[in-house]
Amino acid sequence: MAGIHVRDLPEETVQALKRRAKAHHRSVQGEVRAILSDAAQASPPDAGYPPIRLYHVDIGNEQTWTREDIYDDGGR
Repeated sequence: MAGIHVRDLPEETVQALKRRAKAHHRSVQGEVRAILSDAAQASPPDAGYPPIRLYHVDIGNEQTWTREDIYDDGGR
């Protein structure tokens, strides 16, 4: 099995990994393996994502919608 050595991790990161490992009842190495496995599973597929299909429904309303009308998130 391949191995990875990570150098120069900030001490805060190491301590956070230790806390996280303890919370999940794993070793730090097991926690890092789980984090990397989850991240790898979330990566895009080799062929990329399929295109998003968008449909427009005409409801007879001529109103123009703004981003604020749709998301109400202050433009974030």
